[in-house]
Amino acid sequence: MTRRIIAIGFVFCCCTLAWILLGGTVTFRTHRQDARLRDAVGQLWGTSQIQRAPLLYWTESESAHTPAAYLRETENPEERNFLPLLSSRIDVDLQLDHRRKGLLWYSTYRVDFDAAYRVENSTPEPRRLIFDFPLPSSQAVYDGFTLAVGDTEVPAPTILSGRLLHALQLQPGQSQTLRLSYRSQGLDEWRYRFGNQTEKVDDFQLTVHTDFDRIDFPRQTISPLQEETTATGWKLIWRYDRLLTGADLGLALPQKLNPGPWVSQVCFAAPISLFLFFFLLFLITTIGEIRLHPMHYFFIGAAFFSFHLLLAYLVDHLSIHASFAICSLVSLFLVVSYVRLVVGLRFALIRVGLAQVIYQVLFSCTFFFPGYTGLAITALSIVTLFAAMQFTGRVDWENLFRRDCANTP
Repeated sequence: MTRRIIAIGFVFCCCTLAWILLGGTVTFRTHRQDARLRDAVGQLWGTSQIQRAPLLYWTESESAHTPAAYLRETENPEERNFLPLLSSRIDVDLQLDHRRKGLLWYSTYRVDFDAAYRVENSTPEPRRLIFDFPLPSSQAVYDGFTLAVGDTEVPAPTILSGRLLHALQLQPGQSQTLRLSYRSQGLDEWRYRFGNQTEKVDDFQLTVHTDFDRIDFPRQTISPLQEETTATGWKLIWRYDRLLTGADLGLALPQKLNPGPWVSQVCFAAPISLFLFFFLLFLITTIGEIRLHPMHYFFIGAAFFSFHLLLAYLVDHLSIHASFAICSLVSLFLVVSYVRLVVGLRFALIRVGLAQVIYQVLFSCTFFFPGYTGLAITALSIVTLFAAMQFTGRVDWENLFRRDCANTP
């Protein structure tokens, strides 16, 4: 008996090593593809967008309204005299469009940006104020970009070094509204940033419309003050009268279940499912006086491993759910058809087949629910322990081991 347990333990250790190597291989493939494909996705679709709030300032220089003059006046930040924005009204529409590359899904999105900023010359003298609006990303594409001052659209806005620069001649106390809009696309998250340091913001409102239900907020961002469900997703509103903050506003786009990381997690957790299966199988066969050689355990463990090996490479070509279903059927067929030859069809279907459905298929299914995986595995382990204790509570282990040793040649 002792030698048989040691041999089964050796089989279990070999299977565990195989799963560790397979999980490491999938993890390496995933990271290597991500490092290569993320740049490709960024070049084709765009990167994460951070839309910075515009700046309003004047300089002592009163040079002509030429692009060279704009650059010259804004090259030295120390020469700028900043004025606050009177109000900001921003409307953003985010449309999610997941794209798959290799073993990973990327959360790409389209963004429609529309903003109205009201500015004022709060100095006692007439000033030529420069409205400086940074574009969110140098790799992005901007369609339908428009700038209007009051009711007049600017036919050819000046874009220099990734910024829109526009000069306004305003008298003391005079105000004006500038309206900007564009369509673009990005990756993973969208943010609105007030500045690099703690900034004072007056009369601000940002409204974000989404066409997706699951919402999350990036780190170091402020959650919206108002959340409303719509027919397609959410309407999120950030509204402040007077705000002093260094944090951003924004959304993290929902992530789709990624095949690569998911398969890695299932592989690394597979030894737990095999241990529970071997434990239950050992108790059933020992008490039922069914002789299973360690080589039988070896082939059953190999059939368990075939599930993950096939899954690791099938997800490259099929959806993760279709791959999971195919691999489950293949592994079940291997185990049941093999045990049928060793013990019999009834035992293979009712005892072994049902146990494999629980400890491999349903066990792996828990990884489709990330927040509940640990709890599900814990509950399964406790239920298995309870069943084993109830099943073996009246067993005379001393006589059982003595009888087994006597039957051993």
